[in-house]
Amino acid sequence: MLPWLIGVLTAVLIYLVFFVVPPAQGLGDYVRIAFFHIPMAWVSVLAFLMSAWWGARYLRRQEMEADRLSAASAKLGLVFVVLATLSGAIFSKLTWGAYWNWDPRQTTIFVLLLIYGAYLTLRAAMPEPRRRARVTAVYALFSFLTVPFLVFIIPRLYFSLHPSPVINGSGSLDMDPVMLGTLLAGLIDATLLYVWLVWRSVGRGDKEALS
Repeated sequence: MLPWLIGVLTAVLIYLVFFVVPPAQGLGDYVRIAFFHIPMAWVSVLAFLMSAWWGARYLRRQEMEADRLSAASAKLGLVFVVLATLSGAIFSKLTWGAYWNWDPRQTTIFVLLLIYGAYLTLRAAMPEPRRRARVTAVYALFSFLTVPFLVFIIPRLYFSLHPSPVINGSGSLDMDPVMLGTLLAGLIDATLLYVWLVWRSVGRGDKEALS
C-alpha cells in the first residue's frame, strides 16, 4: 500500500503547490520550487544519517543486510542531494540570474557531493564483500560527521543569497500556515518515498543474491 499512499500524497502535494500556496513576498511564484527543494535536502540528510546508522550496526553485528541498507541509503542520499542541487540551481537562475555562483550553501553542497561520490567509488573499488562492508561502514560514519557542518553550520557563518531558513534565528517558524502545511506534506511524502526506495533496493539485491 505504500506506493499508493506515496502516489496520492504526491498528487495532493502538486495540487497544493500550484493551486493553493500563495506567492511569497519577495519571491513571488518562485517560492513553489522550495516545496520540492527542501524535502529533497531533508531526505538527503536523513539518508546519510541512516547510512551511518546501518554502517555502525554492521560493525557491531557483522550483518550483511546492514551493509546493504547502508549502501542503499547512501546512494539514495546522493541522488536526493543531486536533485536538491538541481532544483536549487534552477531557483538560483530565476532569482539571481545564474545557475551557480559559489554561494556558501552551493559550495558546501558541492563538498558533500564529493564526499559521498567518493563513498560509492570506494565501494566499487573493493570486490571482497566483507572487507568492503567494513571499510565503507567506517567511511559512512566519519562522512556523516561532516553533514551537520556542511548543511546547517558553515552556511550560516557567511553572507548568503539563499533565502532565510524555515526556522529562523530565534528558533521559531516564520511561514504562512498554508505554506507550512504544504511543506510538512512534502517532507512526509519525500520521507515515505525514501523508505520505500531503500527497502525496495535491498529487496532487489536479496533476490539477485539468491538467483
